Amino acid sequence: MFHQSKVRMLALLAGVSLSGGALVAHAAVDLSKSSLTATFKQMNVPVDGKFKTVNAKLQFDPSNLPKSKAQIDVDVNSFDLGNAEYNHEVTGKDWFDAKSFPRATFVSSSIKPGANGRYDVTGTLTIRGKAKSVIVPMQYRKEGAAQVFDGVLPIRRLDYGVGQGDWGDTAIVANDVQLKFHIVYTGQ
Repeated sequence: MFHQSKVRMLALLAGVSLSGGALVAHAAVDLSKSSLTATFKQMNVPVDGKFKTVNAKLQFDPSNLPKSKAQIDVDVNSFDLGNAEYNHEVTGKDWFDAKSFPRATFVSSSIKPGANGRYDVTGTLTIRGKAKSVIVPMQYRKEGAAQVFDGVLPIRRLDYGVGQGDWGDTAIVANDVQLKFHIVYTGQ
């Protein structure tokens, strides 16, 4: 059974509307235009949480995909649900366990052209020390001198051990999570 404070937090989370949350990253990422969001359903209501601290090392050349690569490092302590109490809860031992696993990472192993101008980025996503091979569908475009990368990676949070104990109940917090990214990379 859920503790009363956890049930109260869940009810409040369901009504939280989130906005803002600039990323902190290498100078090559335009922080004012980039975002990394985790979207999930809590009590069947969509909730967005934003990661505010992300570091990216990108090398992408559509004409030389074998030399292209990506590494994304996310500070899980920076996950923001819009309320300090909720943020503290999700970085705790039952969720991200940020003390033991302060970073989530993605490291590409290959990039291939996909359908409709999309690229498929194969790599390893590691959250809470659990590494899984994933394929990230990505759209790419140039905006002046900047490279823009957009995509959504569906994951299942329990595959990575996110949501332990009472929080493993997917009737309250869904197992399916959409990791949405919009990266504006200046390469400077």
